[in-house]
Amino acid sequence: MKQDSPSAQKIVPVLVPLPAAKPYSYSVPDGMDVKAGSIVRVPLGPREVAGIVTEGATDSVDAKKLRPISELFDCPPVDDGMMRFMRWAADYTISPPGMVARMTLRVPAAFDPEPPVPGLRFSGQQPERMTGARSRVLELAGDGLAWTRTGLAHAAGVSATVIDGLSAQGVFEDVMIPARPVVAPPDPDYAPAELSGDQADAARQLVDAVSARGFSVSLLDGVTGSGKTEVYFEAVAKAIEQGKQVLILLPEIALTQQFLERFHDRFGSKPAEWHSDLAPKTRERVWRQVMEGQVRVVAGARSALFLPFQDLGLIIVDEEHDPAYKQEDRVFYNARDMAVVRGHIGSFPVILASATPSVESQVNALQGRYTRIRLTGRYAEAAMPDLKAIDMRRSPPRPGGFLSPALVEAMNQTLQRKEQSLLFLNRRGYAPLTLCRVCGHRFQCPCCSSWLVEHRFRGQLVCHQCGHHEARPEACPSCGTLDHLVACGPGVERIAEEAEKTFPDARIIVLSSDLMGVKRLRLELDAIARGEADIVIGTQLVAKGHNFPNMTLVGVVDADLGLANGDPRAAERTFQLLSQVTGRAGRTGKKSLGLLQTYQPNHPVMRAIVSGDAEAFYAREIEERERSGLPPYGRLGALIISAGTRAEAENHARALRRAAPHSPEINVLGPAEAPLALIRGRHRFRLLIHGTRKADIQNFIRAILSAGPKERGSVRVQIDIDPQSFL
Repeated sequence: MKQDSPSAQKIVPVLVPLPAAKPYSYSVPDGMDVKAGSIVRVPLGPREVAGIVTEGATDSVDAKKLRPISELFDCPPVDDGMMRFMRWAADYTISPPGMVARMTLRVPAAFDPEPPVPGLRFSGQQPERMTGARSRVLELAGDGLAWTRTGLAHAAGVSATVIDGLSAQGVFEDVMIPARPVVAPPDPDYAPAELSGDQADAARQLVDAVSARGFSVSLLDGVTGSGKTEVYFEAVAKAIEQGKQVLILLPEIALTQQFLERFHDRFGSKPAEWHSDLAPKTRERVWRQVMEGQVRVVAGARSALFLPFQDLGLIIVDEEHDPAYKQEDRVFYNARDMAVVRGHIGSFPVILASATPSVESQVNALQGRYTRIRLTGRYAEAAMPDLKAIDMRRSPPRPGGFLSPALVEAMNQTLQRKEQSLLFLNRRGYAPLTLCRVCGHRFQCPCCSSWLVEHRFRGQLVCHQCGHHEARPEACPSCGTLDHLVACGPGVERIAEEAEKTFPDARIIVLSSDLMGVKRLRLELDAIARGEADIVIGTQLVAKGHNFPNMTLVGVVDADLGLANGDPRAAERTFQLLSQVTGRAGRTGKKSLGLLQTYQPNHPVMRAIVSGDAEAFYAREIEERERSGLPPYGRLGALIISAGTRAEAENHARALRRAAPHSPEINVLGPAEAPLALIRGRHRFRLLIHGTRKADIQNFIRAILSAGPKERGSVRVQIDIDPQSFL
């Protein structure tokens, strides 16, 4: 910030939520006290936007020529740790700092304090006539505490007119009540869990890490059903005792009602939620009360990492391996890695929890950067499911079907025992491709290079990239032939159709994110947990930490599906997903079975899952990564170039490739047309930057962008450091 003399007007840099390369300079009106972290309203062109005052140099210009800050919002400033974290995130991801600040400034209505609520308080005066209803009201209000009108009426079991009558007689005086907390404060001593020996040892190590009040990373590596949540709850309790705030990141917070209930059972209140499905008013209240320190624990999706905590003292990343932690829009970042950085900047511990940790976390633990804490057995000594591979070459399904005889027989036996089966297929809809038997016409999205997926329940053909949808026609649009359109391959809806024909009396639930909203999904998950379904058919959302007590059979319809996309992480992701899915079985001690339908029973992933030898799989995967120089033994960055025409995108990508400086530590691969070459009408090319572990990928990319052509016309360039998707 700049201050020329005691009488000179101050100039400050302000981060505004725009893709600008640096903050904008504004003058500070007389009498306004701003500092780094202050949230202000500033003029920007013809409109006004919220921004964050930051540190650093300002433009060398007379303050009188600058536009002044319009308003200093009445809220605490963003703390120094958060400001440093935002600067680091912008630098690491090569993102405009204003776009990182935008993730914190998501709720402008929360920048001003919540208005107090009108209330009533007993004045000490008695009513002229006492009735039973009035007596109940005064019994509650006689302690002198303030009540809202409707709250007091509801608590006393009377109508609001009774309250109004007492107020008219002067029995109550009007008061203003501060806005109520969005959630009640958690009680660390409310209901501590009874932990087993291994769990108690693990909890003790995590509590010690919190007690040390310094930065550390612990990898809580426990098999499915081992009680990782109850273990890290003890670390949460310790942080609450210290007066610190806690952030628990979950990959699908909107779907994890069971987690919220378990938290309530342990601490006597639920955590504040933070995810995209929250009502706007609730988001505003959570944001404000997090900043003021009223909210002690937040359970949230990846964006919760950018909430302006007042005194954050612990971050937990549950299911740390989950690809949902990677954001690939505007600012590309991995919330797991950013959580570790946030802990380092704020000098507090971070806990990563998973039954199938990422290869990066495994290597960090092996090299001593993370403390590994193991839970090798399930809670209450429940056995892991027996896992078997079904060789589909030897046990094929019936013609037109997708379930092998062995899986059908296992489902039949499970039904006879009145237990639940889960059929898993990571493919939404009815069929991934629809074509004409006569002319071979394939239904493709007009805006994307992807096939339209049939959703028979809705009677639609849908693009899963851009959302384009159209009614499924009766005749082929190419040759006009009627009734010759055929669905190719299965989705969960088609598996449900086969299950209904095979088991007509079974209660079947299909779980897929495109079939219902979040509230409906939560109701369905609760119904499954209560045993109100016999067969559950679902996509990957069923693998995310749910506890189904009566589920004893898991059948993976197509275990090979994730191995065929050319992704360097394909084997790791398939192993993680299938391990998580099969881990839904037998969590309460019943004998359970997991069956994997595969055409590659000898694939290392299948052998590792069936044998239960995760260590051998990770060792082989780590060795392959090291030999290939892939993360964490090398570094990757990607440039995704898109444009309205293929020629524009390709020419710009080639020009960027030519602008790349020579470096012995970094190679540039491409440009190559992206596997999804067209999305939402935009043609896409990719450059992949591959460097050694110590290579400065960021500055190399900055040099390319500086020397190469600038974005013009429809051309856009996106930067993805540490890419997770190669589509």
